[in-house]
Amino acid sequence: MRLATELRRLREAAGLNARQAAALLGVSPAQITHIESALAGVSENRLRRLASHYACVDEVLVAALVSMATDRTRGWWEEYRGLLPTSFLDLSELNHHASFRRDVAILYVPGLLQTEDYARAVFAARVPELTPQELDVRVQHRMEGQRITVPYEVVIHESALRMRVSDRAGSRAQLAKLLDISEADNATVRVIPFDLDGFARAASTMTYAGGPVPRLDTVVRDVPHGSAFIDSEAQLGAFRTRFRKVEAASLDPERTRDFINRLAKEL
Repeated sequence: MRLATELRRLREAAGLNARQAAALLGVSPAQITHIESALAGVSENRLRRLASHYACVDEVLVAALVSMATDRTRGWWEEYRGLLPTSFLDLSELNHHASFRRDVAILYVPGLLQTEDYARAVFAARVPELTPQELDVRVQHRMEGQRITVPYEVVIHESALRMRVSDRAGSRAQLAKLLDISEADNATVRVIPFDLDGFARAASTMTYAGGPVPRLDTVVRDVPHGSAFIDSEAQLGAFRTRFRKVEAASLDPERTRDFINRLAKEL
């Protein structure tokens, strides 16, 4: 879908309609429509010809698009196709391909960092309720997807740390997991405490996944029906700024660990 979106944007930036693009490539307009709707793939040769016709001189971007077009990866998430909503699989695939990831969490600990007990409690609160089988599949998928292999920065509001989604023991275990992850070389964990003046950005919950080039970054926001994937350049720029402002307002990693330790002792 992202490849399709970028090819459509390149065509529109060149001032061409689908029929004109098809004529330049020597195919039917329906083929261009199918490519731009992610209903059909595109070969490296055709993609490079399209980029040339669209006067795209950004070789790094073209190379990234070629990589996307020729990638035939069938990741671990494919085992859940038909068992989970597509948005779950899309997020897993996005995380797999990300060059870095940044999260801002306000009410819940990010799924990438949740304990099994925490994840089960979150999914169990869903309305309408999940069947035991549906609940088990969601928890299993979440646990299997917790692979932090790229630089990861997360800012978590104190409200998410204090909220007991299960019980005291579960909360202690979740805080302990956050402390363990904060020691990882590729992870940076920061906390925003309640005791902070003038912080008006608490609604900026987001997952920001880095692409092979900044233009191919993606932001994921929670919406009532699932997840919304944002990829327009203007909005990506705005979310980059939001993250840096939230990060600047948070505690540094060392003070964050001290803060989490204090919370754990209070439980």
